[in-house]
Order: sequence, then C-alpha cells, then structure tokens
Amino acid sequence: MRSAAQTRRLSDVLESHTTSHNPPLSTTFGYTTQSVKSKMALHRLFQLSSVLRSSVSLTLRRNIGLSAVVFNRAKDLDPIQKLFLDKIRSYKTKSRASGGVVDGDASYDKNVSDEIFKLQRLYGGGDLDKFPELKFTDPTHDDAAK
Repeated sequence: MRSAAQTRRLSDVLESHTTSHNPPLSTTFGYTTQSVKSKMALHRLFQLSSVLRSSVSLTLRRNIGLSAVVFNRAKDLDPIQKLFLDKIRSYKTKSRASGGVVDGDASYDKNVSDEIFKLQRLYGGGDLDKFPELKFTDPTHDDAAK
C-alpha cells in the first residue's frame, strides 16, 4: 500500500501534468498508469476482504452460544447439564420404543378419543387427522349490477 506522502506526490504529479509540459505520466516517480490502476484494484480487494472478515467475525460472535455447546462435547459437562441430557435421551429411547406417547396408559387413550369425539361433534364431523380441503369460487361480475 502507498503511504499518505506517496499519495500526495502522485496527486501533485497528476495536477501538474494537466497544467504544464512534464514528461509522460507513465514514467513520473517510477509509477506507471498500469501500476497505479493495479494498486487501486489491490486496495479495493483488501477493503472487500476486510468487509468479509468483519461479517464472518460478527456471525461467529452471534453464534457463540451454539459453538460453545458444540465444542463442549469433548469436555465433561456439569452435573445438572448431564442429568438434563440423560433425561432427554431416555425419553427419546422410550418414545421410539412405544411408538407414541411415553407412559401413556388406557386412561390417556380414553381422554384423547373423548376429545376427538367432542371436536367432531362441535365442528361437524370429518377426519381430524388431515388438513381440510378448501374450495374458493370466483364471484361472477354482471354488467347489469352497475
């Protein structure tokens, strides 16, 4: 990157070149117009990379809670977290084994069937396990109505 003094010298050369008869700009101070353009493009690229770096940094900071959980797997959990995770895992295995509600007995099944019967009576029957089919009709517009 250029220093501030080099940038000032370059801008002075550009101004003086347009007002007097100096040597061609391409050889002044060892800078060529091509090298100036490439340095400007490189500067823009560095600016873009800093923007990307800051956005990635922001995203990582926002997701630090999730990252902490992921990286914490290797370490020992505190006793309360371990107890909580063990309970969730045991519920998951019981749920898969029973194929539905864990520890559901006959009274639970009776309550569910009673509630489904009430809903069918209240809303006119039908299958409550699937989404209802909605049918909309377009209104007819008559010229005579005007």
